[in-house]
Formats: sequence, C-alpha cells, structure tokens
Amino acid sequence: MATSKAVAVLHPTEGNTVSGTITFTREGNAVKVVADLTGLKPGTHGFHIHEFGDCSARDGASAGGHFNPASMPHGAPADKQRHAGDLGNIEAGQDGKAHLEIADSVLKLDGAGSILGRGVIVHAAPDDLKTQPTGNAGGRQACGVIGIAKP
Repeated sequence: MATSKAVAVLHPTEGNTVSGTITFTREGNAVKVVADLTGLKPGTHGFHIHEFGDCSARDGASAGGHFNPASMPHGAPADKQRHAGDLGNIEAGQDGKAHLEIADSVLKLDGAGSILGRGVIVHAAPDDLKTQPTGNAGGRQACGVIGIAKP
C-alpha cells in the first residue's frame, strides 16, 4: 500500500526553543509540505530534509547532510538540479511562529528516494540557495524524523 501522508514532529536542539510539526501529503505527482513552527527568532530560516532520521546528537549533527539521493548540487526548491532535501526557507514573524505550505514534485513518500525515516532540520540562518553543499544556513535549531502518519 502506498504511503499517502507522513509527519515529522520537531524538537529543539540544545540551547534552542524551536518546535513544531511538518506534514507531507501526496497530492497527484507532488508532495504537499505544511510546516507549523514556534520558538524561532523573527526572520528567515533554512529548512531541509537531511539524510538520517537520527536526532540523538544534542546539536542535530547526527541527522547528517542534506538528503541527496541523485547527487545533485545544492539549490532552491524551484531549481531543476537540487538536493531532494532542499526545501528553501521558512519565514518567522515577530511572534516566533512560522507557517509554510509548498508543493514539491521532487519529494517521494515511497520507493527509491523516499523521505520516510529521514530527518528534518530547521536552521538558525537563511539558506542562500547556492553555497555548496549547505546553503550557509547556520546551526541546527530543531530536528525531527519523518514517519508514516495516519491518513
């Protein structure tokens, strides 16, 4: 049976307060990503799927690098060549809350290149969408693992 929905519950890394949920829902040939986060500093924050679903390190480093099964360069979500995990940026308001909804045709919930079991990281700084291999997005403020959700 094909997976239709996944979720990541994000918890803060050491010294941070960022938390929230991110859902991934299959919609046709794309995956709809909906993120709701709190505890952010106002401004722009890089937001990526990482290669390992391991948030055991206090700084989030155990999640590894950006999820990149096709060995592409780092880029923006709209780029034809990019890491599968490159979701761009999320914008936090003065209240520290952020909401984002995007549709992504690169993400997969099943088969080769599936995001299930991978990590999601919210970073301290904006992703500049070009610096290799990380977008220069700074420290890891929150980490979560993508798991199958109840449809």
